[in-house]
Amino acid sequence: MVGRAGIIVPENEPRALSLGYDVNRYKLVAFVISAGLAGLAGSLKAIVLQFASLSDVHWHRSGEVVLMTLLGGMGTVVGPVLGAAALLLLEEFLPQALDAVRPGWGEHWQIVLGPLLLAVVLGARQGLLGLLPAARSPARPAAGTEPAGR
Repeated sequence: MVGRAGIIVPENEPRALSLGYDVNRYKLVAFVISAGLAGLAGSLKAIVLQFASLSDVHWHRSGEVVLMTLLGGMGTVVGPVLGAAALLLLEEFLPQALDAVRPGWGEHWQIVLGPLLLAVVLGARQGLLGLLPAARSPARPAAGTEPAGR
């Protein structure tokens, strides 16, 4: 995935096909790189902690990663980090806050978390990062186009 092919294949697959790119090959390369990095991260975690549990390979774990990315904002490095921090803080403090309102409600914290996450994902298309004024930048030209005068 080098150069413009790494940009055009996910954004406009028919255009990439018409330009002669082997789209399936680029998708396979992206998948292999992604799986390799995920495997490396998992193996490093097991080495550092000297422990690997079955909960690490449960399908909920990959769902959490996708949710963190959607919550923080896709397309940047900072967005998923922000989403991870927000989700972990919500998981930690939401049960306590609900128990403060009414004892016993803290064990049902996921019922409140679901609509909160839906509101952010549906209401803020660019995630939490898009809500920050510093993260808003002027519109960038689409991939493959150049500003006039060049």
